[in-house]
Amino acid sequence: MSNLLSTEALSGRLLFAIPKKGRLYEKCLELLAGADVQFKRQHRLDVALVHNHNMALVFLPAADIPRFVGEGNVDLGITGQDMVQESGHDVASLITEELQLGFGKCALQVQIPDPNSPFAKPDCLQSERDLVGKKVATSFDYLAAKYFDKLDAEVNAERRQHGLEELKTKIEYVGGSVEAACALGVADGIVDLVESGETMRACGLTAISTLLTSQAVLIRPSKPHARSNTALISLITSRIRGVIAASKYVLCQYNVQRSALQQALEITPGRRAATVSPLEDREWNAVSSMVLKADTATIMDRLESIGASDILILGINNCRV
Repeated sequence: MSNLLSTEALSGRLLFAIPKKGRLYEKCLELLAGADVQFKRQHRLDVALVHNHNMALVFLPAADIPRFVGEGNVDLGITGQDMVQESGHDVASLITEELQLGFGKCALQVQIPDPNSPFAKPDCLQSERDLVGKKVATSFDYLAAKYFDKLDAEVNAERRQHGLEELKTKIEYVGGSVEAACALGVADGIVDLVESGETMRACGLTAISTLLTSQAVLIRPSKPHARSNTALISLITSRIRGVIAASKYVLCQYNVQRSALQQALEITPGRRAATVSPLEDREWNAVSSMVLKADTATIMDRLESIGASDILILGINNCRV
C-alpha cells in the first residue's frame, strides 16, 4: 500500500477530514482551492498530503466525520450540521462548530404521501401525529427516533386519559432511496433530507414537519489534543473564512455629495465601516464598502435615488474579514 497511508507520512501533520463523495465533496474542493490548499489525491486513496502546508486531507463518509473530529482523530473537518446532530449527543458535545460555510443547505423533514398523489392510502395521513404507531423509514434513525419518542409520549399521554392502548412508532432504517419507501409499501411516512423538494414531490410526498435545517460547517474538537498545530488550524480557518466572505460579498464604490453622505452610509454601512475619501470637489466624497452580493441591485437603486453617481460593483476573489 502507498506510503501516503503510513503512520510516518502523517506524523506531525494537521489532519483535515473532507467528505469523500456526495453533495459536499465538490464544494469542499472549491473551498480548498480558494484557500490555496494544494494537494493531489491519488486514485482510490482516501489520504492526500498537502504540498504547501504540514497537513494531510483525509477523505471520509460525511456521516463519520463528526466522530473522527469529536474523538480527536482529526484536527478539522467539514460535514453537515445534520450529520453532527445525527452522531448523537455524546459525540456532538465534543465538537465545536467553527464556521458555517453557506453551502449544502437542506432541511430534515417528515414527509407523508400527498392526499392527491397515487400513493396515498384511503385513510390518508394529515399530520405527524397520525404517524404515531406506524412505520417511518429514514437513514437518520437517531434523530427520527428522538423526534418520535417525544411525539409518542405526547400522544400516549392523551390516549391513557381515554383508556386507549399506547402506541409506538417503528423507525425503519433505510440506507438509500428513502423517498421511495412509501410508494413501495415499506413505510407510512419518511424522515429525509430535502433541498429543493422536487424529488419528494415527484414521489408524491409532502412535508408536514421539519426536524432541523442544516448546512455545511467547519468543525474541530472542543478539546484540542497535545499534537494539535493551533497556529495552522487558525491559518486554515482564517483562509476559509475569507473564501466564504468573498463568495458572499462584493465591493461597492461610488461618489456622493456631502449633503447625502449620511444617507448613503445607511445604505452601505460596510461590514465594520465604509471607507470615505474626499474628492477634489469638496462637495463630493468617494465611498467604498463591502455589501452582500444578493443585495446589489437594490443597493444600487437606493444609491441612485439619493443622487450617488459612478456606482461600481467589483467582485472579490478573496479577502480576510
